[in-house]
Amino acid sequence: MKLQYEDFKRILSIGIGLSTEKNPNKLLEAILEKSMEITHCDAGTLYMLEDNHLNFSIMKTISMGVSRGVDGEPITDLPPVPMEEENVCAFSAIHRKIINIPDVYASGDFDFSGPEKYDALTGYHTKSMLVIPLENNDNELLGVMQLINAMDENGNIVAFDNSYDIIVHSLSSMAAIELTNLSHTRELKQQLRSFVEAFATAVDERTPYNGAHTRKVAEYSGILADYMNKQHEAGLCEKYFDEEGKEKLLLAALLHDIGKIIIPLRIMNRATRLDNDFSQVENRFELLTSYYEIDMLRGRITENEYKQKTTELKSDLDFIRRIDKVDYLMDDDFSYVQQLAKKQYEKADGTIIPYLSKREADCLSIRKGTLTEEDRRQMESHTIMTEKILEKVHFHKNYSIVPKWASEHHEYLDGSGYPYHRKGDEIDLETRILTITDIYDAMTSTDRPYKEPMSSERAFAILKNMAEEGKLDVQLVGWFEEALKEEQR
Repeated sequence: MKLQYEDFKRILSIGIGLSTEKNPNKLLEAILEKSMEITHCDAGTLYMLEDNHLNFSIMKTISMGVSRGVDGEPITDLPPVPMEEENVCAFSAIHRKIINIPDVYASGDFDFSGPEKYDALTGYHTKSMLVIPLENNDNELLGVMQLINAMDENGNIVAFDNSYDIIVHSLSSMAAIELTNLSHTRELKQQLRSFVEAFATAVDERTPYNGAHTRKVAEYSGILADYMNKQHEAGLCEKYFDEEGKEKLLLAALLHDIGKIIIPLRIMNRATRLDNDFSQVENRFELLTSYYEIDMLRGRITENEYKQKTTELKSDLDFIRRIDKVDYLMDDDFSYVQQLAKKQYEKADGTIIPYLSKREADCLSIRKGTLTEEDRRQMESHTIMTEKILEKVHFHKNYSIVPKWASEHHEYLDGSGYPYHRKGDEIDLETRILTITDIYDAMTSTDRPYKEPMSSERAFAILKNMAEEGKLDVQLVGWFEEALKEEQR
């Protein structure tokens, strides 16, 4: 049975197909099926080399309807073939040699007790056999392909034609090279992912108040992407996240706060308006009480004036203690802080001691949250630093968009976000997802010292309000809410 022109055309098309297949299991199945097709054989087995044994990977027998291992499921009921020369597959692997046997039962060169047992159990009759080692372009052995029972035009079992040896070997080598390339690609992706996770860990470990945030944003983003894929399958969403698309989204999520590595911890860990500075205020008020007492003893002020001053000091300190922890500063409290900031004590030598330093007064005057305007500008700079840090990292062209998504997660659709005030279509879908999941986790997180966590219902009410104001993607907010509800069922 000689090679025809159509055979060569088919071989070329097979080679092209092998070079474009990205699924290792599909690639293995394809090489086995196409080799069986070209050699017109009835059965075939692929063994993969692991721990100095040839493990059964894929088995196919057309006449018996056998197809095992094609989806990557392990074949555990058949023992691995040891790398011993009496086994034909092992011999082929050890010597990197094609073995063509016209009739295994008439051959005394190898131990065929395995095929004999298989035939006895199944009623199959193994006769002709072609065994080919799978080697890549680095001469590394990946496994062995065993083809069984070549057939003529009338369906009779015949020996494998020698003219097929080089063709099948070429195909198996191409498959081995592609498998190696896929393995290298997987290793590079794993390396990138591990690098990203190391970066994320470094950021989260800087403060106990950010320990789970990065991973939660990645988790929420993945949940939303999966839900959008379901909507796509239902014809309700144009976007579909394939494996690589979702991986890029998750990498951006893991990197979105990498710039916080340069933000001072006094800002990152600010639990209250004054935080650790409150003790300084307490010490100063205690000192002022002592000064007023000295003034009374020296006759600079009366006893009633002393009592009035110390009562005021206690009242003012209680006021400071209260507003230091409130989430929002009311107008009356804000006005009193301004009055308090003007209070001062004058020592006998003319030295002035203000009740509050300018920094303390600024912190206590914060309307919402715990950060001053200067603190907030520093905190917001983490997006620029994220961009600068990731500019130094070489991303493969398929992943080159990841830094952009990561650094723009505080942009709003109406242009009111930062750092670049992007608007509408200037903001990629993936960035919109990160923005929503980042805000949601910030609101519902249980480890933030400066606020109580919100319920999911309250958080989504705020997200929907932001969407109505034109800041967030309305549809994405809705899908995210539906996705989380579905996840919790």
